[in-house]
Amino acid sequence: MRPAHIATEFVVAAATTGGYSFADNTVSELGVIGCTVQYCSPEHALMNAAFIGFGVLLVVGSLLLTHNLGPWVAGLLVISGLSSIATGLAPLDQNTALHSLFATPLFIAQPASLAALAFQSWRVRPVPACILLATGIVTAFAALAFVLNGDRSGTGTLERLALWPVLIVLAGVGWTHLRLGRRTGPPAPGVCP
Repeated sequence: MRPAHIATEFVVAAATTGGYSFADNTVSELGVIGCTVQYCSPEHALMNAAFIGFGVLLVVGSLLLTHNLGPWVAGLLVISGLSSIATGLAPLDQNTALHSLFATPLFIAQPASLAALAFQSWRVRPVPACILLATGIVTAFAALAFVLNGDRSGTGTLERLALWPVLIVLAGVGWTHLRLGRRTGPPAPGVCP
């Protein structure tokens, strides 16, 4: 379900007027309610509903899978989901400071959840653990670069590099968990291949 969030961005961006750029504009700009002569996102309600809906799914899914994920990973994902919900409830153009405050935990908790999940599964599934850890590191650095970049060129690229890989990797983890179950074998060495 999480990759559907990315598809929603494309649908909403296609309806915008004024030259929305995935490279330079943030995801939050797709949820802007007000229109100007230069820019309008007529499908802003869909984007804000996506923030809320996917946040709810993340919270509920994390709580239901707490036993499998462990309390730290589940807790970090719940924080991420709540951050997404709050972000959708406070569109960027309605209160920029509040929107930024609500969005911040997402950029911290998601990479941390991937790192925690990687360390948790390191001995049993080292290859997926390495992918989780690498994704966590990349998204953490992208989130930091996104914040430091401000409104300069490339902001949209940095934000998506901080968010999209997490969506895809978490979907992959969920799919693998469903497909393989909790199959365990002899512990493998905890070294990335």
